Amino acid sequence: MTTPSSSPIRVGLIGYGYAGKTFHAPLIRAVSGFHLTVVGSSKPERVLADIPGVTVCSAMETATHPELDLIVIATPNESHLPLAAAAIKAGKHVVVDKPFTLDLAEARQLVALAKEHNRLLSVFQNRRWESDILAAKSILASGALGKVVHFEAHMDRFRPLVRQRWREDPGPGAGLWFDLGPHLIDLTLHLFGLPDSVLASFATLRPGGKTDDWAHVQLLYPDMRVVLNATLLSSGGVVRTLIHGTQATWAKYGTDVQEKQLVEGIVPGTRGFGDDPDPGILFDGATGQRTEIPVPHADQIGYYIRMRDAILGHGPLPVSPESAIAVMALLETSFASGKQGKVLPLLLTEAERQAYQEQESNK
Repeated sequence: MTTPSSSPIRVGLIGYGYAGKTFHAPLIRAVSGFHLTVVGSSKPERVLADIPGVTVCSAMETATHPELDLIVIATPNESHLPLAAAAIKAGKHVVVDKPFTLDLAEARQLVALAKEHNRLLSVFQNRRWESDILAAKSILASGALGKVVHFEAHMDRFRPLVRQRWREDPGPGAGLWFDLGPHLIDLTLHLFGLPDSVLASFATLRPGGKTDDWAHVQLLYPDMRVVLNATLLSSGGVVRTLIHGTQATWAKYGTDVQEKQLVEGIVPGTRGFGDDPDPGILFDGATGQRTEIPVPHADQIGYYIRMRDAILGHGPLPVSPESAIAVMALLETSFASGKQGKVLPLLLTEAERQAYQEQESNK
């Protein structure tokens, strides 16, 4: 299960579209002890322009390449299971970009396969290392809010024109909630654990839209409510993260800067990378006093540093397989709730709930 610390962990990245080029390749290359040696892509000229000297081959050749230790999958959603399964069977550790799989059944299948072959398996949930989530964890730990009763998170975009791409064409794993829902669900579980039930509503609001482009999902806890929102018709002015408590409210406006920086070619380790200028705002319940609180430095490289350490046997996975199953269960429950128009219990077995709780309590 471990790799000698003196030897670099050889990484293969499958997919060099937006996610592979913008997030995975720069983060992997910035981690000491990782060596990105192979990229699976049908556009070698694009890869080699950015990463001279890397080997470029097909997706499946990368998944089973004999000289790789870790495979990172950043391809269209329907290819996640076959590529991850092939890599695991070939003896590789695997990171899968979100969404983990197309459905809960596939998630269970993939996790069982990793356990059978004694391989590490994780899902890339980079939002855990964004400024608003790090700040939310800090304010929750401080106790300044009192008892938390409401959590709200938005992932909004302004993309009024429908584009011809797989995410917006009807088919497996398409639509806005399948794209952004796993982020919003995971960060909620990361902060508050498993809910009891779900109530969801989805819509297609853009002219010519073929898949959902608006989502409003409530996660119901015994003494707290969570509201998760995503839309492609928001041009700004909406809070990104909001927490109400019995003593105070905390709010964070503005988006994390890392994606914009990575798009511009600014990499982790560069001065100013991950420094968010928008503070969190604490509103005192008794006085209404408004206090600005600077947010922590954010760095998504933290995901891959923890992945490296897990491979070396020095710590837990950054995101556990049990967490990946829980997110897929919530995603599937939310779609069923939206279709039926009613509150539905979370689609997890009691054994899966217990496994999730045990895994999270050990962190």
